[in-house]
Amino acid sequence: MKILFNEVGEISRFAGRFFREFLFPPYEFREIIKQSFEIGYRSLSLVALTAFIIGLVITLQSRPTLVEFGAEAWLPSMVGISLIREIGPVITALICAGKIGSGIGAELGSMKVTEQIDAMEVSGTNPFKYIVVSRIISTTLMIPILIIIGDAIALYGSYLAVNVKGSVSYTLFFHQVFDSLQFSDVIPAFIKSFFFGFAIGLVGCYKGYNSRKGTEGVGRSANSAVVVASLCVFIVDLIAVQITEFLGFL
Repeated sequence: MKILFNEVGEISRFAGRFFREFLFPPYEFREIIKQSFEIGYRSLSLVALTAFIIGLVITLQSRPTLVEFGAEAWLPSMVGISLIREIGPVITALICAGKIGSGIGAELGSMKVTEQIDAMEVSGTNPFKYIVVSRIISTTLMIPILIIIGDAIALYGSYLAVNVKGSVSYTLFFHQVFDSLQFSDVIPAFIKSFFFGFAIGLVGCYKGYNSRKGTEGVGRSANSAVVVASLCVFIVDLIAVQITEFLGFL
């Protein structure tokens, strides 16, 4: 428990330093754009493939139960709400925690053990602002976009799965999906996706920036970044569900 509390305390201090550096110029806009492209573009294919499979699987597995109760017509609505409200954001965030979190942890860890970060300080560059702040901002902005794209592709996969054993037009399927969705389903999911992105970027940067013990430490930083970032995604989701319920959206 002592190690856990120490870890939470160090990450909180790291987050506090991020906000202090974030609020004051200079701002590294070019690095933020570069990192946003790297994070978004290089993760898009993995997110798209996974989302498509998730849409197919959820629809195919839900269909027999609804058919048994004579509620097959509710399939598009049920799958749409499940994907948009919960499954799409969480699955996409976990994928990003694995790919982006480990990538940032390994990259910053390599820079740390090869003393590139120390060299930046010597040359007068603020490494925390240039490396850490830019990456956390990029993940906070790009992961919500990846989640939106993933949700859209998952819905398309669901549409194809519905037509495997039936015949539903494209217009009717998406009319049922969007007709069943409400702002109370979309807005909380959209807001929590920013916190997913912030948590993944923060943990990845923290693990990499504090890497030790050569290449072995780099590998350990990348692995622990995935574990801690995934855990943070579940914690953020749990808090979001409680707040949503408290505000009467559930």
